[in-house]
Amino acid sequence: MPTLIFLGLGILALLVVFGLLARYLRLWLQSYASSAGIGLFDLVAMSFKKVNPTVIVRSKIMAVQAGLGDDSGITGQALEAHYLAGGRVPLVVQALIAANKAKIDELDFKLATAIDLAGRDVREAVQTSVYPKVIDCPGKKSGRDSLDAVAKDGIQLKVRARVTVRTNLNQLIGGATEETIIARVGEGIVSAIGSAERHTDVLENPDVISKTVLARRLDSNTAFEIVSIDIADIDVGANIGARLQADQAEADTRVARANAEGRRAMAVAKEQEMIASIEESRAALVDAEAEVPRAVADSLTTGQLGIFDYYKLKNLQADTNMRQTIATGQVPTAASTT
Repeated sequence: MPTLIFLGLGILALLVVFGLLARYLRLWLQSYASSAGIGLFDLVAMSFKKVNPTVIVRSKIMAVQAGLGDDSGITGQALEAHYLAGGRVPLVVQALIAANKAKIDELDFKLATAIDLAGRDVREAVQTSVYPKVIDCPGKKSGRDSLDAVAKDGIQLKVRARVTVRTNLNQLIGGATEETIIARVGEGIVSAIGSAERHTDVLENPDVISKTVLARRLDSNTAFEIVSIDIADIDVGANIGARLQADQAEADTRVARANAEGRRAMAVAKEQEMIASIEESRAALVDAEAEVPRAVADSLTTGQLGIFDYYKLKNLQADTNMRQTIATGQVPTAASTT
């Protein structure tokens, strides 16, 4: 009975060993043949760590075959740590191989893994560093066909530019993206055109815009380095200065009309006030004239005015009315002859 137990345990151990060999032998042979330095027990340990051994072995083989050994920081443990951190191990190794072939010394394994964990495509960053890419300004996502700016003479210019950039690997983590480059270049172009005395100066020398914009170091604190800024197209737009002057003249005309209307209304009001004042004075005159017959009657009653004096007064009034009739050609009224 004990013999059967030991025999069963031996068979089970052989099956386990055979299973391990069947699973990891091919990977171990690949590692051994390429001098990757990953042993059989390392492969078994990866399974317990929830690490895909195929990814680690193939990535290490790629690095070794490209001349990147343990001295470059690409060790089996480092690859496992990056895999467990959620990194893309093959992508990092491919980026390091490309950087090594392109003689980009600033990219090492530590920086490459940091860029990868930051969510950036490190392989694309290396490719852009080797082969600069072109960014359209304004960007395609902006929905605009050109950058519009106005020179000092009031003429609008419509500009399309192309910005050639390459990746700045040292500032890729935390650096601004393409949108910032587009915005800064657009601002610089508008400022450069706005500083020109005449739009013809810009049309004659479009490179003035490029030189002015490049001198402002717009790529600071960004993930890219500006190689060149080329003016792809420049067109003459509307005469914004004349339009603004016309609008200002129209506004001034409206203000003048409003002021004139205000003065006219004040004159009309003043005229009405004068008419009312004249009517008040006329009413006071009528009231005063109404007191004259009463005063004459009182004077006759008290004897202060004689009958002859009264007739002299009437003759004087009649003479006055006659003179007014001759002067104005009007027929005297009954009230004036009383």
